[in-house]
Amino acid sequence: MSSRMIRPARAALASALFALVLAALAGCSFKPEKEIWEISGGIFGTTYHISVVMADDQDRLKALSEGIEKAMHDVDMAMSTYKPDSELSRFNSLADQTQWVPVSDALYTVLDKSLEVSRLTNGAFDITVGPLVNLWGFGPEARPEQVPDPNELAQRLAEVGYEKLHLRADPPAVRADSKLYLDLSAIAKGFGVDTVARYLEKEGIQDYLVEIGGEVRVHGNKPGGDAWHLAVEQPVEGARQVNRVVALTDHAMATSGDYRNYYESNGQRYSHTINPETGRPITHNLASVSVVADDCMTADALATGFNVMGWEKASELATRNNIPAYFIVREQDGFETHETPAFSSFVIQ
Repeated sequence: MSSRMIRPARAALASALFALVLAALAGCSFKPEKEIWEISGGIFGTTYHISVVMADDQDRLKALSEGIEKAMHDVDMAMSTYKPDSELSRFNSLADQTQWVPVSDALYTVLDKSLEVSRLTNGAFDITVGPLVNLWGFGPEARPEQVPDPNELAQRLAEVGYEKLHLRADPPAVRADSKLYLDLSAIAKGFGVDTVARYLEKEGIQDYLVEIGGEVRVHGNKPGGDAWHLAVEQPVEGARQVNRVVALTDHAMATSGDYRNYYESNGQRYSHTINPETGRPITHNLASVSVVADDCMTADALATGFNVMGWEKASELATRNNIPAYFIVREQDGFETHETPAFSSFVIQ
């Protein structure tokens, strides 16, 4: 985890000292002006940027920064596949997973949401896909970037299937029909965003933006009452270009795409997003999909599931379920965009 940084995201609109003098001369009480403060650092193998709207109070900002880091660390220690002592890694390492294994409320919440999205997407989102993610070189096994042997691919594909995973709500526990390797990388970041959001609200921060590795949740407004504006990136390598801008107040948005994490072998491009049905990286022309939801955990999982499905099937499912989704499709002469009716209301540019 990198060191934290706290800084004002923009200069104050007016001099606080000048405002204080005017208030004193007028015999009025002075209310410190609020501005946006950014707290940033590293977690989950990526970066985080959190903007909070509040008056200049360095002691409180320091306490918030420490609380934010602890909240993210707790999520990491519950759900990381890269930490052998995480709660998830301990379950994955069990030789016998057929008996009920007690889990934390946090891990149960993420597993429950994962199965919900798996059922909605007919298995396109599947957290049991971990053995295939590792086989293709995108997981903690850190294999060489090479195409797997067909026999090994078939063997690991047989280990996958969300229907093999079972949950018990009270007390929270999990078991499996056969040994599974769970990978929460497509939902844990979103849950981390939600965890930080809940912490900020518990601490009385009502206006904020939380971003971890591109997954975002906002609440309230910026100083002056404007909504938070978020950009959907153009899915191109080596550049940061804006494709669309949306305005959000009390929502989350997550994006899944094939343009950041991939490798090439013998002229073939292999995405980090694995189709649980075929056991292979996705090959369709959907370059990026962004989903808006009430919480970031849901948006994160849906974006991955939709990315696996391809834009036609995903758009049909999202429209039928009134899910705001935005698709950027790669064509020979550039990109085409498609959005569900529920997404259109958020677009401002």
